[in-house]
Amino acid sequence: MFITRVSPRFGDVDGLGHINNVVLAGWFELARNPLFRIFEPNLNLSHDTWPLIMAHTDFDFLDQIFFQFDVEIRTYVERIGVKSFTLLHEAWQEGRLCTRGKAVIVHFDFHKNQSTPLPEDKKKLLAEHLWVPGNVPS
Repeated sequence: MFITRVSPRFGDVDGLGHINNVVLAGWFELARNPLFRIFEPNLNLSHDTWPLIMAHTDFDFLDQIFFQFDVEIRTYVERIGVKSFTLLHEAWQEGRLCTRGKAVIVHFDFHKNQSTPLPEDKKKLLAEHLWVPGNVPS
């Protein structure tokens, strides 16, 4: 599991006084960076070196998130497939699970415009962060 701490910005608040739902997409994207480093340590965004593409993402909003408290984004690997892996993201604030989301990331060759198998060494590194149901850090 990876943990990313986020301090909400004033501009993240919507008219109802809580963090706007579109903000979570950006926070979850930020929380994927440590996993992306498994594939490209320098995060060099180039068609020659970048091997990943997003195939799907979704969110479940479980509780409101507020401006005055930091948010902990927990990122786990939920599944490792032949050509893709699924990440599970959770946004926690003040001990409450507020948002849960998933992202399917595909190993991709941009020159050939097609998915490719995940390298075995990368699968092993991803496996170190597998989600275990019921295993909630304190």
